[in-house]
Amino acid sequence: MNSLMTYFILGVSLAAPIGPVKATLLNTGIKNGFFHAWFFGLGAIATDILYMLMVYFGVGQFIDSPMMKTFLWSFGFFVLMYTGIENLLTVNNISMDAKYRKVVRLRHSFLSGLLMALLNPLTILFWLGIYGSILVGGASGSLSGLEVILYSITILLGITLVDLTMATISSGSRKLLSTSLLKTVSIISSLSMIAFGIYFGIQAYYSLF
Repeated sequence: MNSLMTYFILGVSLAAPIGPVKATLLNTGIKNGFFHAWFFGLGAIATDILYMLMVYFGVGQFIDSPMMKTFLWSFGFFVLMYTGIENLLTVNNISMDAKYRKVVRLRHSFLSGLLMALLNPLTILFWLGIYGSILVGGASGSLSGLEVILYSITILLGITLVDLTMATISSGSRKLLSTSLLKTVSIISSLSMIAFGIYFGIQAYYSLF
């Protein structure tokens, strides 16, 4: 049980930092409410599961190749810059009045989370590093296949808890904060996305040249 709790805390601690995906999740909750933020988080978790399976079945070597890394850095730069700038341009659309909100389908929020996490090289580095080390333990005989699956699910539960908490906080802030303060928070998270986008762009440049 102590081992399971360790992996659960690992999932929580790795999901808690405000990176590009979490910044977008918070922004989504502020602009569109809990369910959109939650579905965005589910899209990101779907990517986590995809990368987990790729590492588990030995495809990690491919996604860690220089060419693939350059591709992901480049598209991560494009997606983050586009999303951050779009959020800044539409910040005036944030309103406490539901009738003035832009209608966004839940599947769009899910796909946004999926795409954002899929093109985030930091996600890949996590699964290759942390999850890869778990698999090494399994390959050495110290962990059985069932234990690897159990620990993987436990890590995902930790990540899910953080996403659920952030979705609740971001959507709940609509009721606690004024429209002007919500816009300020949205601007800060948008600038955070742009900053991560610039970082990704620099990494893509170094990968190419």
